[in-house]
Amino acid sequence: MRKPDVTIRGTRHASAQEAIAQVSVSRDNHAIVVGGTYLSVAKAEAERLEASGIPFAYLCVRDGRIVTVPVHD
Repeated sequence: MRKPDVTIRGTRHASAQEAIAQVSVSRDNHAIVVGGTYLSVAKAEAERLEASGIPFAYLCVRDGRIVTVPVHD
């Protein structure tokens, strides 16, 4: 069964690197990927997505590499 469409409040980016870079220079708190779309979002928006059960992944840099942390995968 398909989950209903959900509007995500954030800024769309062309790549994971761009989303992560935006987090460091903006008020957005998290870089995420949802269905292949890279976004920077506020902490409250990421928490709302978690609570809604929407599958996504946090993006972060670890030892110079971009890693994903899946949520509801």
